[in-house]
Amino acid sequence: MLNQKIAALRKDYQLASLDEQEVASDPFRQFEKWWQEANNGELDEPNAMTLATSTAGGHPSARIVLLKSFDEEGFVFFTNYESRKAQEMAENPHVSLLFFWRELQRQVRIDGTVSKASPEISTEYYNSRPLGSRIGAIASPQSKVIADRSFLEEQVKIVTEKYVLEAPPRPEYWGGYVVKPSAVEFWQGRSSRLHDRILYSLTAAGDWSTARLAP
Repeated sequence: MLNQKIAALRKDYQLASLDEQEVASDPFRQFEKWWQEANNGELDEPNAMTLATSTAGGHPSARIVLLKSFDEEGFVFFTNYESRKAQEMAENPHVSLLFFWRELQRQVRIDGTVSKASPEISTEYYNSRPLGSRIGAIASPQSKVIADRSFLEEQVKIVTEKYVLEAPPRPEYWGGYVVKPSAVEFWQGRSSRLHDRILYSLTAAGDWSTARLAP
């Protein structure tokens, strides 16, 4: 049954427009432009993105992760290599990322393939994290069933005591991933749901083509 209160929720988007004649020639430069505007716009965690993965059998799942770097090689995030998402990415490297910047009435959708970042990049980022986050990465058996919160707190205590005199090293089961895009869509909200959608697609020659999609 249709819930009329939920169905009636709507917002008219009128902040900006997006024209294929004005966008950058490649999605990385266009993302850089939008990223700077999001980062300068005092948004709450503009680097938060939905990561969608799927098993080899096609069963999808999604969760929020944090973008930590990007360039023409791809978009980088970090996680536990034994987590559910890591297992799914090992089975099926095709993933999607989605940024939703509500305050700017914008979305960016990225489809591509994922691979592990180099150990050097993973270690460099791990060592830059706050001590509590480094300890947590060691202590938490991410995605595994645990008895209760006290188990996790006990593991943190054990790891903290173990490394009281030295910096905790990056565990082998924790590190980075790089998503190399094959398609990137920039979505700008417009009035009456007639949104602007510009899609970049990677060609067989390695170039980027652009097209406008109907909303």
